[in-house]
Amino acid sequence: MEMRNSEGKLPTSLKNLDLNTNHGPTNKIPVSSYLSSSLTGISSALKRAGPPPSLVSLCLGVVGRHLEEIIPCLSDISHIFPADIKMSIAAIAKRRKLLDDDLILSLADTSWEILDVSGSDVSDSGLAKVSEMCKSLRALDISRCNKITSMGVSELVQNCRSLETLRCGGCPSSESTARRSLSLFKPDLSNVDEGDTWEELDVTEIGHGGQSLRWLVWPRIDNDSLEMLSMECPRIVVNPKPSFLTYSLHEVPREALPDVALDEPFVKDIDPKTWVVRGVVKSPITSSLSMTSSELSIAEKFRLAFAERDARLAPKRAKNARQQQRRAERDWMMSSDEAKAMAFASKTTRSLRKR
Repeated sequence: MEMRNSEGKLPTSLKNLDLNTNHGPTNKIPVSSYLSSSLTGISSALKRAGPPPSLVSLCLGVVGRHLEEIIPCLSDISHIFPADIKMSIAAIAKRRKLLDDDLILSLADTSWEILDVSGSDVSDSGLAKVSEMCKSLRALDISRCNKITSMGVSELVQNCRSLETLRCGGCPSSESTARRSLSLFKPDLSNVDEGDTWEELDVTEIGHGGQSLRWLVWPRIDNDSLEMLSMECPRIVVNPKPSFLTYSLHEVPREALPDVALDEPFVKDIDPKTWVVRGVVKSPITSSLSMTSSELSIAEKFRLAFAERDARLAPKRAKNARQQQRRAERDWMMSSDEAKAMAFASKTTRSLRKR
């Protein structure tokens, strides 16, 4: 009976328990106040630490850490991944310097609207195939890509007619690619013959497919290129800087801000410690930005010149082929009795319809 009475009185006694060694009348701290302050401190610490990571972000971190082992079979299993998961894997692969043509083609999704391959080993071939699959791309970052030339950019603008933002430059090869690709974004009437009518001209031949571009992020653009764009392509804003006064009517999209990575939203919730592999040394970006075009090798300059010439002559060859086809049709109409009879019958039919 005494035990039960003591158990019933225990909570009341705990409230008045003195935890101080100093038994002065003014230094007593009740247990309830002590526990309340401790719980408050723990709660505030948890709030400062933020919410715990999601299970998806933890799994993506593990996948990123063992990406080399997964890459050989990634093309067989990537079709079961949602589009945002594929983008997250591609972003981790890019940061681990593993992104190349095979990997990006294994992950490419038709619903992608942005793509960041900056500093990767993606080439013209990979970019062309990805642009064929992802025709809804609105923003692309190809900065610091040594294997992408103006030929790849030409295929890109032909396939992605909704492309609004393009990022380039950052290394000598990409700087050269940017300069050689400027002609893709302006109307070109130099190859139009005097005898051609507007009905015979092809829109893609005049515009090169790059008429949708609105924002160009090229941090180290040269003065000649900047002047050419301002004169012949006033619709393109180079290196936009958002300002309330300047862009009150046309808000600068997030993809056009130079200090923001395109794929950052897809990896912001993933702790880098979960996928970073110790011993891997990241190549500093500042060293590539400090390089100049004079550091290109002679072989690379010849390769870029050949690629530019081939891309420049491709529309001309296509135009000549169409002209030869039209001339052949006209010659056949003039020399063949059957063709003359068909033309006369067609003209007679039109005249009868008018009556």
